[in-house]
Amino acid sequence: MAAVAANFDRDLEADFVRVEQLINQARAAGVKLLALPEGALGGYLLSLDGTAEPPPAFTTVGPEIARLAKLAGDLVVTAGYAEAVDGLIYNSAVCVTGDGVLGHHRKVHQPLHEDAHFAAGDRFEAFDTPVGRLGMMICYDKAFPEAARTLALDGAQIIVCVSAWPGARTNPDPDLAKDRWKRRFDLFDRARALENQVVWVSANQSGTFGSLRFVASAKVVDPGGEVLADTGVVEGMAIAELDVEQALELARRSMGHLRDRRPEAYELAWV
Repeated sequence: MAAVAANFDRDLEADFVRVEQLINQARAAGVKLLALPEGALGGYLLSLDGTAEPPPAFTTVGPEIARLAKLAGDLVVTAGYAEAVDGLIYNSAVCVTGDGVLGHHRKVHQPLHEDAHFAAGDRFEAFDTPVGRLGMMICYDKAFPEAARTLALDGAQIIVCVSAWPGARTNPDPDLAKDRWKRRFDLFDRARALENQVVWVSANQSGTFGSLRFVASAKVVDPGGEVLADTGVVEGMAIAELDVEQALELARRSMGHLRDRRPEAYELAWV
């Protein structure tokens, strides 16, 4: 499996060229699951102050997603895009193979002024794929432990989080590797994998777009919270190989975090 850190912008044709290159690179490396970032088709927002124009929006059944599915072929590919439906625009992610759409997610949690551009999703659901049962979330969704836990309880073995996660907006560190928002990004990735004992695949935008400087840091994390592959703060592809079912079995054999839950003790925490 592989997670991508790369830069995508408003040039949709150039985005598709890059997507095709990344899929070919992944296929050559034997990858079966490839995660592309939030806004991989059409880019993200140019700023988070509520004034930026949203990216171009597509429908799930439109030619753009069909094109992505055709490029995916025998791979399972996840990618972020702006989804148009019923007069609204959602910040969405789609999971495809050459057979079509396997799953879909609309970003639920909206940071800063993102709600000025996008409507919010309202659910987290896992779905079956050729590489295992998968759950998806987008960027800020990972800051909420209930989101990943809901997917894990729905049987997700792998959670893919696609992001356009920038560095700090105030007092940014000149060294992106030391940026406090980069540390948070990494901490959420490891914590969500460990607390749910799932495989975590985290893709992110890289480089700059408008006023945003992205932290990259795409990675694959095992169910014990250990980082198996990481791009660091530059673009690249983090590739890791593991037997998902075996990894989950080993992680959950003694201390099963899902099995050992006591919902009656913290029921009000979910309200």
